[in-house]
Amino acid sequence: MTLFLENAWAPEPAPAGTWTLTLTNLSDQVLRDFTLSVTTITRIMPEHEVTGARFLRRTANYHEFAPLEGVSLASGASWTFHAEGLFRSPFHRNDAAKTAWVTVAGTRLPVQVGDLIQSSGAPVLPPPRLPEGRLTLPFALLPWPNAIEATPGPAPVILHAAPGTGRDDLRLMLSVDALHARLFPAARRLFQISPAPGARALAFAVDAALPPEGYRLDFGDSITLTASTEAGRRFGLLSLAQMLHGAFADQKFLFPASGRIEDAPRYGWRGCHLDVSRHFWSFAEVKRVVDILAWHKLNLFHWHLTDDEGWRAEIKAYPELTDTGAHRSAETDAMLPQLGDGPERVGGFYTQDQMRAVVAHAAALGIEVMPEIETPGHAACVVAALPFLVDPDEVPNSYYPVQGYPNNSWNPGIPETFTVLEAIIDELCAIFPSRHFHIGGDEVAKNAWLQSPRARVLMQREGLAGTFELQSWFLKRIKDMLTARGKVLVGWNEVAHGGGVPPEDTLLMAWENPQVGIELAGQGYDVVMTPGQAYYLDMVQGPDWLENGAGWAGPVPPEKTYAYEAEGDFPQRLRRHMRGIQACIWCEHFTTTGWFNDLVFPRLSAVAEAGWTERANKDWLRFAAQVRLHPVL
Repeated sequence: MTLFLENAWAPEPAPAGTWTLTLTNLSDQVLRDFTLSVTTITRIMPEHEVTGARFLRRTANYHEFAPLEGVSLASGASWTFHAEGLFRSPFHRNDAAKTAWVTVAGTRLPVQVGDLIQSSGAPVLPPPRLPEGRLTLPFALLPWPNAIEATPGPAPVILHAAPGTGRDDLRLMLSVDALHARLFPAARRLFQISPAPGARALAFAVDAALPPEGYRLDFGDSITLTASTEAGRRFGLLSLAQMLHGAFADQKFLFPASGRIEDAPRYGWRGCHLDVSRHFWSFAEVKRVVDILAWHKLNLFHWHLTDDEGWRAEIKAYPELTDTGAHRSAETDAMLPQLGDGPERVGGFYTQDQMRAVVAHAAALGIEVMPEIETPGHAACVVAALPFLVDPDEVPNSYYPVQGYPNNSWNPGIPETFTVLEAIIDELCAIFPSRHFHIGGDEVAKNAWLQSPRARVLMQREGLAGTFELQSWFLKRIKDMLTARGKVLVGWNEVAHGGGVPPEDTLLMAWENPQVGIELAGQGYDVVMTPGQAYYLDMVQGPDWLENGAGWAGPVPPEKTYAYEAEGDFPQRLRRHMRGIQACIWCEHFTTTGWFNDLVFPRLSAVAEAGWTERANKDWLRFAAQVRLHPVL
């Protein structure tokens, strides 16, 4: 059976316009008594008008429609209907139906889906995202070092360890060679232990005066790598690996014949987040993401393990979290398909052994792994898995956050909420040695819990006014749990709402806009800058209709990500609170590795250079000439 769904959008009536859907039946059968299910980021709101169809229900991005009573769809015929009252105007071609299927007599039939078409005229073709660029020095180094004076020459066949190299340095050298081999499996090897014809020797030295992550490379007949720590030696080896790989891969790149590189990172926190809830990435894919971060000299992996769409961390005390909360399907009303899903069961989770393996893999590459569980919002999967955490007297569908999940928060009026959270935190603290523990804290609906009698009793007892004071009370309890376990509470910038939590041993991530980071620092919080307008790698890379990605933060072309200065207007008196920067990979739109690679690169490389290279040493055209060598998922 062949069914095809077309999407069109017209800007009238304001403000969000009209979405038109046309289902064409190219099969040989008549469709009767059927429903059409659609996943779409352009959502229909409670106040809406649908003509030509019956709008049956919506949960977040899942929508279900039916023809008008008595209407069937003959072979070769089309059914068209229109929807007004949209969440917002679509920005790009992927902002309507991502997936669709028809259900007839309990059987689900696949529907092929087309891009969203504008009714106002033909879109322009997007321009190239990168200029051709030009090299200042013919060395493949990304991020670019902060001090380099070197004369180019031919690349050695391979680098070998100088006689007398210690076992720890040999291990570190070969671990970087193994990283390169994983990322570029068809490439030549870079390091070995023994001398060989055409090779150059690499010696290691120690200088305690160098910064902890700094290194120095001196080039002559042999090469000397000097550092004060293992981290510095690793980054020096990565620089050698990048230059040698570039010289092997592209003839415009050479290798230093003589000279010096002296380098250290600009910021201590150079992170990247990965959302594995909206789209589940396999254990092997997560490890490859960590490898890519290591190649870019990033040092923190923020693992976003839970969200409304799925719980991904095995918790032995509550197996229901992954039995129920880790999978979505059309058969499960509590966990319906979302963006990019078909009707079949999809999802997955990481066992505790797998999470430990990721932590160990990252540690061997000098990367800290910080887990995140979302509290108190973004918890639809928790409510689905553990219904005893729901106030039975709370009015159903009494609040909706921006993504449209009804009543999706942990309820602080339920004492068992904190019993469950304490058990989860204990199990995750045993797996993740990082001192940083991310608890979310973002996008709680402004009227959450107000129709929960148990939450209202708590508010009256504690003298709390409104949702955000209750959220602050909730998060202070979570902070106490983390403090007792020696952890720093990390959260999104909304953690400061309603009075926030004590700034000591708290780190907040400014994502909504850059000014938020300055405001948080003014309140005494340490801050990592990760604004959507520059560092959210799910954003579209241009304003053109034919671009991929999300659009709420506006177009974020690679040049904007590269040029953005996270310190911005931070006054000097608050600069000590600015800990560093981080990229965020949110995966609503990332249904395939192709989508991932299209949106993440080259912007991840741009964030990596912004985190390492001082402003005066950045060069957009040099970056553009070099970044094409980056590895992909």
